[in-house]
Order: sequence, then C-alpha cells, then structure tokens
Amino acid sequence: QVQLVESGGGLVQAGGSLRLSCAASGRTTYAMGWFRQAPGKEREFVAALSWSGLSIYYADSVKGRFTISRDNVKNSVHLQMNSLKPEDTAVYYCAAGLTRVAPKTLPDVGSWGQGTQVTVSS
Repeated sequence: QVQLVESGGGLVQAGGSLRLSCAASGRTTYAMGWFRQAPGKEREFVAALSWSGLSIYYADSVKGRFTISRDNVKNSVHLQMNSLKPEDTAVYYCAAGLTRVAPKTLPDVGSWGQGTQVTVSS
C-alpha cells in the first residue's frame, strides 16, 4: 500500500502557473498520475507516467500546458501547470497505479491522495 500527500494548490489568475507536488510513502514502485474533479463533474484523467518515467500521457485538454515529472529517489511526483484557464479549476488528486503501467483510467488507480484545490480566476 502507498500513502500519497498532495501540496501546491491555490488560487491563480488565468494565464498563471502552479506546481503541484505529491509525496509518496510506503511501497512506492508504482506508476503515478494526476486526476481532477470539478464541481458537478466526474473525476477525469489529467496526466500520468510509468514507473520508469519513459512513458508519459496527457489529456488533450492539458497537452502543451502541463508537465508531469517524478523523482524516484525522493518518491515524489509533480505537475507543472502553465497557461492556466478557468476551466482548469478543480480538486486535483495524486494517484498511484496498480502496476508500473501509467494509470490513465479510474480502474487503473490503486491509491488516491486527499486532493488539493486549484482555482483559476478569469
């Protein structure tokens, strides 16, 4: 089992940037990813990468603006979010996959963080 703790959310104006971090403890040999959930909407995939970091995936809505990275020495994963838009407003969740394959759907996720709020004002 792995425990995940997110940090770095907040309020930012449209066009601004935020960097989310997720610290993992316990068993950490998993692929990692980020999902988000806006009010009244289902939780959706944002970005993910394999345990090796060689396979990286992004949702079309964030491609070119967000960058996911991981540090296997520090057991952490990060999401750099640039050119933020009001539609990026959501609670962002760190996710650990069930395997070393990048988690891109909800069934792929074995553990969730508690979530961090990101609010983008227009």
